[in-house]
This record gives sequence, structure tokens and C-alpha cells, in this order.
Amino acid sequence: MMKKIIILGGNPETGVLVEVANNMGLHTIVIDPNPNAPAKKFAAETYDIDGFDIDGIVKVAKDNNVDAVLVGVADILVKPYKEICERLGLPCYATKETIDAFCSKDGYKRYCAEHGVQDIPGIYLKKGEPITKPKNVDLPLMVKPVDSGGGVGMKICRDEEDYNETVKTALKFSKKGIVLVEKYMDSNCDDMAVYYTFKDGVPYLSATYDRLLTRLQGNSSPIALGTVYPSKYTEVFVRDVHPKLCELFKATNVKSGIINVQFFVENGKFYSYDPGFRLQGEAPHIHLVNTNGFDHRKMLLKFALTGVFGESNFSEQNDYYLGGKIACSIWVLLKDGKIDNIEGFDKIKTHKNVKYIVERFKEGDTVAPEMVGTERQVLYRIYTVSDSILECNQTIDDIKSSLSVNDSNGNDMIIEWLKPWNIDDYNFKK
Repeated sequence: MMKKIIILGGNPETGVLVEVANNMGLHTIVIDPNPNAPAKKFAAETYDIDGFDIDGIVKVAKDNNVDAVLVGVADILVKPYKEICERLGLPCYATKETIDAFCSKDGYKRYCAEHGVQDIPGIYLKKGEPITKPKNVDLPLMVKPVDSGGGVGMKICRDEEDYNETVKTALKFSKKGIVLVEKYMDSNCDDMAVYYTFKDGVPYLSATYDRLLTRLQGNSSPIALGTVYPSKYTEVFVRDVHPKLCELFKATNVKSGIINVQFFVENGKFYSYDPGFRLQGEAPHIHLVNTNGFDHRKMLLKFALTGVFGESNFSEQNDYYLGGKIACSIWVLLKDGKIDNIEGFDKIKTHKNVKYIVERFKEGDTVAPEMVGTERQVLYRIYTVSDSILECNQTIDDIKSSLSVNDSNGNDMIIEWLKPWNIDDYNFKK
């Protein structure tokens, strides 16, 4: 008899997880308050219920004799995911401590301080309290709600008046009524991230990658133009930061799951920010499938059904140097407007190094102004794997020369293209 699984959240990235579940022979039930949520079109069954409606979701699970529950690509739904699983007696990878540490920016800063992991200097402001600025940190400042993701509610403030108005606006995007005000890490910083797999309580470093951000969108949160794996900082990170992070992980009592943690690197110093204790929009798991052979989506789905995460040979498969390959994600970011014409997509799909493409828009769709400065402005995430950094750069160039996106006036809608990576930084010798 077909097993039934509830998947919480309906964004496009979660839609990919639903497709994998379908291919595994599962009966998928997607729950999201938006009737038109993209992930719903892949599901066998859908419900227009808010992810925080614990009672409503538990009732759906019991009425349908559901076998498993899993959260999709949505930080804010990890906490209700845990509560739903507890009510139903089903496997859940989240613990109370992981939710405290990884599902809000204020909790993460506290854990960083306790375990010697450097975070970005800043303060918290609560609704109803006077608006102040961090001591010893000058403008510009980054303002962000403590409990939202994907760039929503985030803004760079360069003067006092803008700062005061932005704090008031950002508070509206926080369920907790708290915003974080931090030093703005500008274009002089490098941006990298690390991706861990937890199996049987052991944290395995599965991937490291560098991110290139667009700075052409005024004061909105910078969004990635692309990523490259492994990071040029891999060796230094493993030596200097990895041991401290492992101690932090131990304190959260985590046994199973995956986490992505981002860092700014300035003058050789790592500043940690924005952990994501779930599948990522960046989707490092797609690169890991194509290089190391294990699939975090399948591992999570099987865990939801059995409580067992990963195969017994996982540690042998895991290699954060990706067997000498260079992986790259190319994000195509759009300006606001209506998409009239897309050319070159079919050519890109057949490129020998392109492994997967996440599509968020099609011809005729509109990119609303409020999407700009968030990950909702992404047209495609294009996943490539190459044998060398030279071949990786050639692939970027091939895609750039093949793809064009225009609005109804014939204007180019692509904001900026990923530039080639510095060859000397990525010739690794293990």
C-alpha cells in the first residue's frame, strides 16, 4: 500500500522535494495557505492550511492515516514541523535546541557567543522599544527580522531617517516582533558557506562554497549571482572554524539532518550568519548527488518514514572536495516587469555540464517590484559540474551567451551575470 507523506510549504524549491517523493512512490500531500503555491502542482493532494495551524494539520494527518511528515525549504516551518511530528508520534530531525539555535537569528547569536564562533556585531530591537543603533558600529547598517528568510524584510540603511523607518517596517515582518541590526558587511568582504550532514549525532562537513552577490540593487539585501564548490577558504575553515562549530552542534543535541551556515570573510576573519536547518534554496544537495552520489532529499524522505538517516556507508561517500570536481550554481536574477520572451533555455538544458535547472518563472509571468531584493526574483538556478575551474568558467560563458530574457518593450531583464572565478583560487591540491 502506498505510503502517505505530508510536506509543509509550497515554494518552488519545495516542489523539487515533492517530485522526488513522487518518484519514490509516495502519496504526497502538500500543505500551504496559498492555493496556487508552486509545489502544489506536483502533489497528489493539497490543503490550503497555514503551516502554523498545528491542530488543523494534525487533523489532516489523522484523517488520512499519514505515515510521515517533513518540512520543505522554509526555516519558519521547522518549529511547527517538530510540534506536528510530536503530536503524531512520527520521526523528526529537529530538537528543541536546534530550533532555539538555528531557526531564529537571535538564538543563533546566543549559541555563537557561548561556543566562540564569531558572528556579525549587532543588537536586537523589540517592537515598542526606542530605536537605537549598535555601539561602535557606524552606518551603513543591515536591518533584518530575526525570523524571516530569503531576504524578506531586510534592508541596508545609509542614513538616520531611513534607518528609523526601516526598523519600523522590518518589525512588521517578524512574528516575534524583533529585528536584528548588524554591521553591514560590504563588497570588501568575501561570502562563503558550509553545508553539514548529521548522521547518528556526528557532524560531517559535506560541502563548502563561495558566493558572488549582486550589489546593483540599491539598499535591498544582496542576492547571490552564483556559487562555486569547493570554497577557496576550505582549508582555513576546516582548521580554524570547523572545530568550534562542531562543539556548537553538539550543544543542540542534533542527531540527524542537514544545515547550511553562511560566513562573511574579512581580512581572514570568519563572521558567521544565517544558519538554515533544512534543505536550502541554493540546493547544495543537487551538486552532492552529481559528485558524491548521495541525495539529501531521499535521505530526509526515508528518515521521515523510518527514523533512519542515510546509508551505513555515508562516511565513505562524503567528500567536501567533491572528488576533484568543480561545481557551480548560476542564479539568473531578473528586474521587475513582465517576461515577454525567453530565448536559449533549451540550448542550456542540453549543455554537457548542466545537471539540473530550477525554474521559477515562464514567459508571460510578472516579476513584481517587491520581489526585487529577495530570492523571489530568481528566474533560474542552473547547476553545473565541471572537471576544472577553467571548464567551469567556460560553462558560465556558454550559458551567458545562450540565454536572453526580454520584457514587452524588448528590454533585457537580467540584472547582472555571474563573472568567471579566479583560476588561481580554485586549483586545489588535496
